[in-house]
Amino acid sequence: MIEVRVPDEQEGTKAVVRAWLKQIGDAVAENDPLVELETDKVTQEVPAPGAGVLAEIILNTDAEAVPGALLARIETSTPAKAGAQEAEPSSGSVDEAADAAPEPRPSPGNGETRLSPSVRRACLQNGIDPARIAGTGRNGRVTREDVDRAVASVTVVSVGEPTTAQPRQFSAQDIPHDRMRLSIAENMVRAVSDAPHVTALFEADFSAIAAHKAGMATRGVKLSYTAYIVKAAAEAMAVAPAINGRWEKDRIAISPTIDIGVGTALGEKGLVVPVVKDAGSLSLEQIGAKLDDLTRRAREGKLERSDVSGGSFTISNHGVSGSLLAAPIILHQGQAAILGIGKLEKRVVVREIGGQDAILVRPMAYVTLTIDHRVVDGHQTNAWLTRFVEILESWPAA
Repeated sequence: MIEVRVPDEQEGTKAVVRAWLKQIGDAVAENDPLVELETDKVTQEVPAPGAGVLAEIILNTDAEAVPGALLARIETSTPAKAGAQEAEPSSGSVDEAADAAPEPRPSPGNGETRLSPSVRRACLQNGIDPARIAGTGRNGRVTREDVDRAVASVTVVSVGEPTTAQPRQFSAQDIPHDRMRLSIAENMVRAVSDAPHVTALFEADFSAIAAHKAGMATRGVKLSYTAYIVKAAAEAMAVAPAINGRWEKDRIAISPTIDIGVGTALGEKGLVVPVVKDAGSLSLEQIGAKLDDLTRRAREGKLERSDVSGGSFTISNHGVSGSLLAAPIILHQGQAAILGIGKLEKRVVVREIGGQDAILVRPMAYVTLTIDHRVVDGHQTNAWLTRFVEILESWPAA
């Protein structure tokens, strides 16, 4: 027997079994996807660690999957099924019949025609035609979230038919909860309950950053403002290391590396926080390249669990959607602080030039640092923000 276990990397978020892609008695090859696990950040396929026949499923759909938990067992000594002639008789499961049947194809408007095993199975189990589902995946592909929403939106009430119970009423604007939204809600409530949130507000002039960014662009290097923010945040840790720490029962644990998560909005699908690992050791250009890769894969749904785990500090660039100020920004679980960046806009400011006050127009943004007050006090918070703003405003010319 080969044991299949939940991967150890999980960052403390709750994972659940979303769907089994193979059923008991199915032949599996090494690295075949066996089961989908879902947290509030990613959906991950767990591959088969060896070839054989799936002999036992330990954790069923919707069961909580803690790191290291036993998911299933694979029998290596049992011969693999040869084909449809050797399959179970007609009393076998719907899932086995589905794997042997041709895949349903969505309408041309849905882009890709191939359906994943979990999507195909969910459609069959709920009697839903995938061609009638608007896919939100890559190239319009129908995802499991799309099927879940379609199932939740269906109400089976026949006109004129007597009912014994009042059916639950939904408006056309109601949005049924999916697993990701429920997990996000649980984590937000837990974070606020566990940590006393306090927010400090500063303002930053982005003139130097804008000039450097433009200079780099003339050299063919395109950088986002977020790359500069990540670099400045990593450098600012030197004046207040506890910002890069977390609360433990017996100590404040300071992370040995500066691993910065960057909130990335996925539209109606919520938010993920991919992590730039060891940002303190990376150059500005390396940070920019890493951010581009993580953002692209986040929006394509291709992040791995390791991409969203291990963060020691988080940045919420909420200004990209027009917000001037957000406070408090909920702390990422287990972290001591989160940086908020508001909308960058031209504002009138007063600067001293040649000993005289001058009214100038500069690109400005509000920056906030929300802290876990158990870990960090006001003087550390303000010292960190002072240094962070100083780095942004004194960025050397390109």
